[in-house]
Amino acid sequence: MRIYLVILDETEEADSALRFAARRAARTGGQVHILAIVPQQEFVAFGGVQATIEDEARSRAEVLATSAAGHLASESGVMPVISVQEGEAIKVVSDYLAAHTEVSALVLGSSAGGQPGPLVAYFSSAGIGVLPCPLYIVPGGLDEAAIDRLS
Repeated sequence: MRIYLVILDETEEADSALRFAARRAARTGGQVHILAIVPQQEFVAFGGVQATIEDEARSRAEVLATSAAGHLASESGVMPVISVQEGEAIKVVSDYLAAHTEVSALVLGSSAGGQPGPLVAYFSSAGIGVLPCPLYIVPGGLDEAAIDRLS
């Protein structure tokens, strides 16, 4: 079974990557893993405030992932595996791929203009040699019809 890993955040690029991965999974009898990353929060001197900030960030990521999973399941019939992890994005993705050797492809979305995000920049250059699976980058200029046609 092919497993497509999508890194989810609140960007259009993530939505495009998720759409592509879901359609590929549906067509190949595969599965989608959604990894929502909660960035490490900067240290706040008061522990209670720090905990509240971290809890809110984690809750927001969980809601985002759950919402995306529901939409994905209703649209494509693919029920994803959801994981929410905290940390620096490149390390979290690398660790996830190392722990989940069944992942067949990392699917990232790029922006329609401007510089690539940190994950696309890293995994398409310095990190490409250490990836245990192929990397798919969904161009940001593709609309839903184009993504559907290509996936």
